[in-house]
Amino acid sequence: MKTSIATVSISGNLIEKLEAIAAAGFDGIEIFEQDFIAHDGSPRDVGRLVRDHGLEITLFQPFRDFECLPEPLRSKAFDRAERKFDLMQELGTDLILVCSSVHPNSLGGIDRAANDLHELGERAAKRGLRVGYEALAWGRHVNDHRDAWEIVRRADHQNIGLILDSFHTLGRKLSPESIRSIPGDKIFFVQLADAPLIDMDLLYWSRHFRNMPGEGDLDVRAFMQAVMATGYAGPISLEIFNDQFRGGNPKTVSRDGYRSLVALMDDVRQAEPEAPVDLPTIPPRISVQGVEFIEFAARGAEAQQMAELLFSLGFARVGQHRNKAIELWQQGEIRIVVNAETEGHAAHVWNARGLSVCDIGLRVHSASQTVQRASALGISPFQQPIGPGELQIPAIRGLEGSVLHFIDEASGLSRVWDLEFRAEASAPSDTGLQRIDHMAQTMSYDDMLSWTLFYTALFDMRKSPMVDVIDPDGLVRSQIVEAGDGALRITLNGAETHRTLAGDFLARNFGASVQHIALSTSDIFQSAEALQKRGFQALPIPENYYADLAARFDLNPQLLTRMKAANILYDEVNGAPFFQLYSRSFAGGMFFEIVQRDASYAGFGAPNAPFRIAAQKRLGRTKGLPES
Repeated sequence: MKTSIATVSISGNLIEKLEAIAAAGFDGIEIFEQDFIAHDGSPRDVGRLVRDHGLEITLFQPFRDFECLPEPLRSKAFDRAERKFDLMQELGTDLILVCSSVHPNSLGGIDRAANDLHELGERAAKRGLRVGYEALAWGRHVNDHRDAWEIVRRADHQNIGLILDSFHTLGRKLSPESIRSIPGDKIFFVQLADAPLIDMDLLYWSRHFRNMPGEGDLDVRAFMQAVMATGYAGPISLEIFNDQFRGGNPKTVSRDGYRSLVALMDDVRQAEPEAPVDLPTIPPRISVQGVEFIEFAARGAEAQQMAELLFSLGFARVGQHRNKAIELWQQGEIRIVVNAETEGHAAHVWNARGLSVCDIGLRVHSASQTVQRASALGISPFQQPIGPGELQIPAIRGLEGSVLHFIDEASGLSRVWDLEFRAEASAPSDTGLQRIDHMAQTMSYDDMLSWTLFYTALFDMRKSPMVDVIDPDGLVRSQIVEAGDGALRITLNGAETHRTLAGDFLARNFGASVQHIALSTSDIFQSAEALQKRGFQALPIPENYYADLAARFDLNPQLLTRMKAANILYDEVNGAPFFQLYSRSFAGGMFFEIVQRDASYAGFGAPNAPFRIAAQKRLGRTKGLPES
């Protein structure tokens, strides 16, 4: 199976595009005519340039408004085709895309279109070329792949075949199941694109909002299952029109594209075992069993202040690393590691960002299989020198220079806490915090699709629809990725301006990712009382919030009074309650959250976000730990 991507999918000039596409691992490109015309080399030079990058030109496109034209337009269309055939031969490619006509003078008619394509096939055959016909979703007469196939079938020429595009089928809400009846050898090319579900004009939707498979809401997997069931063995190519990608980093977009193809075709292979998916076998999506630890890079006074904050949250220092300046703090199932080393990954993170999360450890069934799948998806592994008696724990690079380590039982990696740390007898400490409920990672809005794909392609996680979070100074886009059983929940928050709380955090911390960590309790009121006794400073919530709560929900007045006294926020869905309590901000905008979650409440208190953000902005954000 050859992987391919249309040059229109990424930004840059032709050379920059080829470098990015080759580096991502693709086999070939669809060369978009505009990219060729804008280049200052001859067609022969361009063909040579493509091959010098280890790529091939899988398709030349597009050729528009060809079929069903009256004379003299028909003759001119064939003349145009001959000139494109000249160009293709110089480029060194044998397949051209002809998309269904939108010409206002097109006469329509399946037999008329078939006759035109048959004659075009005769001309192409004389040059050793092939023609693929595609139904545009907004075609004047042909806008359905079933009609396009009927035209190709009636054209009855070995050099005429069908080109299928997932957007043109799924965007029009057509079932892809009819594709299964098409002979695989008559499908000449397959183009893939996903898209968010938006109710808008098809052409505008297609030209501006396509994205990589897995980044949108279309059932691209079902489409490809139907295609592969035909026995199709040709290229699988991405054709993505997206304003954000056109202005993005071509290497990042190309890498995401390749990752999306590998993940998608692995899904197809598992669903259709007989499908000719010629890719190396990789482990299935990884099931995350929980968060093993969160590691902070800290040093000097910041490390001491971090220790004081953890103490106020009820954590006990239970271990000291045998070889390094690393402390282990624990409460319930929650492990917080504070790394004050002056060498290694944590030291590099501290030098760049100061106090921040530098590492996240996840519990998985097999750490080695996790890294194996990650590598197949083009995710870089991470490794650094280890000291005497230390375990080599598999890891990969995550968001903004962070690292993800993987712990499993089978290979003995879960013994790391006993092997590498000396136990310390700390004073009993417990404020009822049990486990990590979720983490929030902040990023530029332009990076959100990339990191959604990162998590959902690697792990067995689902994504929620994207929502807008109202900040007094702008919008923040938010999307949830989570494991089915809630073992790992991550909110991805995309900032578009530095004026928002999320954008300011990025600016102050030079792109640090984890902005807040939510810890669960079974009784938030008992936890709030215990936290207060240990000196924890809650985020003050104004009285207006509680007056509004009384109007929105039928709450017991005594419960409302308790919430107000402890600065606890509230939400409910279908009668399922959700309580929240926030710390004050530290380290340029980080904070902790305490939650009590009803088992049937699946949200994250989104209605409270504007009030929480406003309260945080009132206090101001200063580098370091919370101020009194």
